Amino acid sequence: MTTKWYKLVLFLLVVFGIPEGMIAQEKKLTLQDLIPGGKTYNRFVPRTLRQLQWCGDRYLYVKGDSVMTGIPGKKGETACTLTQLNNILSAAGKDTLAALPVFSVPFQGQSQLAFTHKQHRYHYNLSTRQITADYVLDNKWSNYEFSSGNGYLAFTDGNNVCILAPDNQLTYVTQETEAGIVCEQAVHQREFGITKGLFWSPSGDALAFYRMDERMVTDYPLVDISARCAVAEPFKYPMAGMKSHEVTVGVYHLLTGETTWLKTGLPKEKYLTNIAWSPDGKAIYIAELNRDQNEMQLVRYDAVTGNKEINLFSESSATYVEPQYPVLFVPGKEHQFIWQSQRDGYNHLYLYNTDGQLLKQLIAGSWIVEEVLGFDKKGEYLFFLSTASAGEENQKSTTAMDTYAWKVNLKSGNLSCMTPEPGVHQSVLSFSDDYMLDTYSSPDIPRRIDVRSAKSEKKYNLLTAKDPFRTYEMPRIEVGTLKAADGITPLNYRMVKPAVLEENKKYPVIIYVYGGPHAQLINGGWQYGTRGWDIYMAQKGYIVFTVDGRGSANRGHAFESVIFRNLGENEMADQMKGVEYLLSLPYVDADRIGVHGWSYGRFMTTNLMLTYPDVFKVGVAGGPVIDWNWYEIMYGERYMNHPKDNPEGYKKSNLKLRAGQLKGRLLLIHGDMDPVVVWQHSLGFLKACVDAGTFPDYFVYPGHKHNVTGKDRPHLHEKITRYFEDYL
Repeated sequence: MTTKWYKLVLFLLVVFGIPEGMIAQEKKLTLQDLIPGGKTYNRFVPRTLRQLQWCGDRYLYVKGDSVMTGIPGKKGETACTLTQLNNILSAAGKDTLAALPVFSVPFQGQSQLAFTHKQHRYHYNLSTRQITADYVLDNKWSNYEFSSGNGYLAFTDGNNVCILAPDNQLTYVTQETEAGIVCEQAVHQREFGITKGLFWSPSGDALAFYRMDERMVTDYPLVDISARCAVAEPFKYPMAGMKSHEVTVGVYHLLTGETTWLKTGLPKEKYLTNIAWSPDGKAIYIAELNRDQNEMQLVRYDAVTGNKEINLFSESSATYVEPQYPVLFVPGKEHQFIWQSQRDGYNHLYLYNTDGQLLKQLIAGSWIVEEVLGFDKKGEYLFFLSTASAGEENQKSTTAMDTYAWKVNLKSGNLSCMTPEPGVHQSVLSFSDDYMLDTYSSPDIPRRIDVRSAKSEKKYNLLTAKDPFRTYEMPRIEVGTLKAADGITPLNYRMVKPAVLEENKKYPVIIYVYGGPHAQLINGGWQYGTRGWDIYMAQKGYIVFTVDGRGSANRGHAFESVIFRNLGENEMADQMKGVEYLLSLPYVDADRIGVHGWSYGRFMTTNLMLTYPDVFKVGVAGGPVIDWNWYEIMYGERYMNHPKDNPEGYKKSNLKLRAGQLKGRLLLIHGDMDPVVVWQHSLGFLKACVDAGTFPDYFVYPGHKHNVTGKDRPHLHEKITRYFEDYL
C-alpha cells in the first residue's frame, strides 16, 4: 500500500471510528524505513527536540525555522528565527543561511550561540540579537577547540597547531614540516578515552597539545579508487608487537609565545592519556600507562617548566588497567579531585587531594558509574549516571539493563537517585546545576524528555513521543537471562520473534553477536535496544537472538576481562549457551541457525562458523579480525599482550589456521578503506581458504571505512538479508 493510499484509508478509518490497528497487517516496514541512511528512516525515529541543550539556565531547542527557549515550569518561546538571523547576516554583508545551523553555547552563563557558516564562526547574542564575534576560517583547518576563558580558537592546519584570536590574528604554534610528525590530533588510535589533541587552560592563557612522532611506524597502504588512476593513501598503523609511535605534550603560552615540553621521560613507548589542567592553570595531570597496559601512574607536571612535580598514585592489574577519564576538580576546593577507576572491580568514584592522598571512596557496589555529569555550585554534590536503580546501590549485582541519574554528597557519601523511572536515562546539568535535562526511554516509551529539579522531585515534561510503529503489526520482543558457560553468571538475552508463531512450525534463527569489550547490545531502553534489521528479519519470518556474553560492557572488570589473552574462547562458550537455550524451544529449527556480526562481532561470527561448523549453517561477517597479530597495538596488546608473551593465545585466535574447517555458507564483507580492521584480514582469510579448499563468499564496499554508512547502509543490509534468504 502506498503512502498516499494509506493516508486516505487512515482518514476513512478515523471518520468511521475503526481502529487503525485493523489495517496494520497490510503494511510492511522496509529497510529504507528501518536502517540509518534510508530514504524514509527519519519517519520511524521517535520524535525528539532537535539540538536540545542548556544556554545558561534556560533550555533551548530548534523547532522548524525557530530557536525555542524556556525556563523550567514555563512554556517555551521563540528566541530567534531563521529570518531574523538572515536579516542580521545580510545587513553585515555575509552569506545567508538556507536552514538553521548546528548551534553550540560558547560561554555558559551567557545567552550566546555559536555556529559555523561558509568559513565563518559566528557568535550570536540572543538577548541583543547581534553578531558579537566573527572568526574568519579556512577550509584547510580542522579539529577546532574553543576557549571560553578568553575567546581564542585553536585548530589544526595540516599537522600543525594554530590559534585564532577574536580579532582574527593568526598564530602558528608549531611549524612541523616532516611527514610523520603530527601535532594537536588525537593520539594512541583514540583509545583510553582520547578524542582530541588540544586542551585549553581554564583561563585560556595556555594551550596543551599532543605531538606524535610516527616516523618509526610502518606505513600501511590504502588505495583510493575514486580517481581515474587510483591514488595511494598510506597511513601509520602500528600492529601488535611492532614499533609504536612516540608521544609528547607541549604547552604553548600565549603571553610569551613560547612552548614548554613536558618532561615525560623514558620509556618513550608509553601512553599519555587523560590530560587535565589544574584549576589555577599552573599544572597538568596525565594518566601515564606502560606499553603492557598493566600499570598506570597519575603524574602532575609544572605547566611552565615542564618538570615532573609528583607521582600521585599508581594502579596495577594482573590483566590490564584502562584509564578512561581525566581528573575532575571539586568546585571551591582546588586541592581535591575525583578519580574514576575500576580498581575494586567496577568503575567507581574516588576523592583525592592534590598530594595523592585518598580521602575516601565515594561509590561502592556491584554496579558501575557510566558518566559523571558535574557538581553543584558549592561542590557539595556530584551528579552521575550509573547502572544501579533506586534501592540497588547496596545490592550484590545488577544486570546493567538500565541507566539512572544519581547524586552523591561528597562529605557524607549519601546517595540519591534522581531518575527512579526504569529505563535508559541521559541527563545534562544546567549551568547553575539547579536543573537537569533528562531524556529517557523504556521498552514501551520511545522517548520522554523532562526538566528535573536537582534539589527536589519536581519535573516538567517537554516531550512525550508517540510510538512511530503504532500502526504496524510489530514483532514480539522477549528478554530474559540465562547462565553463562561458567554455570554462575547471569547473561541478558533478547529474542525478536515474528508477530505470530504458527503452531507446529519451525523457524530459522539468526544470532546477532558482538561479544567484545566496550559494547552492550541489550538494554532497558526503547524496544530493549532492538535494531531495525532485527525487526525487518522477524517481519520476514526469522527469529533474531542476541546474548550479551562475558567480555561485553557495563558488568564490571572481571566480566569484561574474561577475554584476556584468549580472545574468542569464553565469548563463544557463552554464545553456545544461547544456542543450547534456543534448541530447547519447540519452534526453533535446529538445522537453520545462522550468525551475523560486525566489528568485534565479525571476528566472533567467523570464529563460530569455524569452531561449530555443524551448528551454524550461514554466517555474515563484516570486515572480521582474522589474525590479532595484524591488529593495532593499543587494543590488541591490551587484551592479548605482546605476541612474544602470548604466542599460544595469538595462535589459537588466528582464524587463517582453521580455514579448512569451514562447512557452511560464509559471506565476508569489507570496506576497502578500513583503517581499523585493515583489508588484509579478510583477504588473508580468503587466501587461506583457497589453500585449504574451502569456499567463502565475498563482497567489498569501495570507499567505505570500518562501517558502511550513509545511503549505502540500506544496501548493506539488503545484501545481508539476501544472503540469509538464499541459504538459510
